[in-house]
Amino acid sequence: MTKKILVVNTGGTIAMSVDDTEGVKPLDDQAVNKILPFLERYADVTMKNVLNLPSPHMTPKIMNDLRLQIEEEFRQEQYDGVVITHGTDTLEETAYFLDLTLSVNVPIVVTGAMRSSNELGADGPVNLISSVRAAADPASLNKGVIVVFNDEIHAACHVTKTHTSNVATFQSPQYGPIGTIAKKSVQYHHAPLDREHYNITHADANVPLIKAVAGMEPAWLQFLLEQPIDGLVIEAFGLGNLPPAIIPTLQQLLDRGIPIVLVSRCYNGQVQDIYDYEGGGRKLKEMGIIFSNGLNGQKARLKLIVTLQTTRDFQELQKLFDQ
Repeated sequence: MTKKILVVNTGGTIAMSVDDTEGVKPLDDQAVNKILPFLERYADVTMKNVLNLPSPHMTPKIMNDLRLQIEEEFRQEQYDGVVITHGTDTLEETAYFLDLTLSVNVPIVVTGAMRSSNELGADGPVNLISSVRAAADPASLNKGVIVVFNDEIHAACHVTKTHTSNVATFQSPQYGPIGTIAKKSVQYHHAPLDREHYNITHADANVPLIKAVAGMEPAWLQFLLEQPIDGLVIEAFGLGNLPPAIIPTLQQLLDRGIPIVLVSRCYNGQVQDIYDYEGGGRKLKEMGIIFSNGLNGQKARLKLIVTLQTTRDFQELQKLFDQ
């Protein structure tokens, strides 16, 4: 039986063209629709053009609006899978946000392109075809949101953009892809061990993300004391260590009930409370700072935005970030 696949277009390079004088610019809403005849040999495809945004314009609020639109589509019509086309700069963030919040029990695939539609070797069409094939394959069920790019399948929780222009930009450091798109089949060799889901109504929490560097000054963080922030994520050194100069400011934020989540600025590994010097991970954990289980900074920020609707208790948040 032919599978029914919903393709939701949100913009990005896959829906852009390059011009020698004007640079790369968005096309009209119908740009991706031109690929439709190539998709119909794999599935019964319905296309919906919901956005036409360069992905740096994406926000958590727009991600949540996209979630609501997809869920509304399923209230009106049943599909066997969903493919979302998206710009690559924030693709991993939208994919992860939907992985945490989307209440649709079919394969959900996010894809895009590194080359504009009229460039030689444009990768958008083959990525879209591969994504439709993945969404239509029963093996893609119960894998969470997946990212299909360059004939690789990645889990939304692990994938990240690693190169500014290479078509193989999406990688999953430490974990690798969970499957591949072969000539005649969709092949999985493992699946994400844990899946989380949160019921949310909005995504407007104010959660900045900062990166630790050598010689950080307290003043760099003190302005946060004057801002209406709901949480903070810090990309720390190595296993989870920070410059001692900023610790008093972090304590002030914690005393005000602002949860602080720690991730590593390293691509591999995760933060752990090992070092017991001032600014070391063990002392940070004792302060009440939350240690994230392997997420990068941008994903930990989204998870905090989402989980703040569940609890603001530091210990409960730590349990959620242990998952």
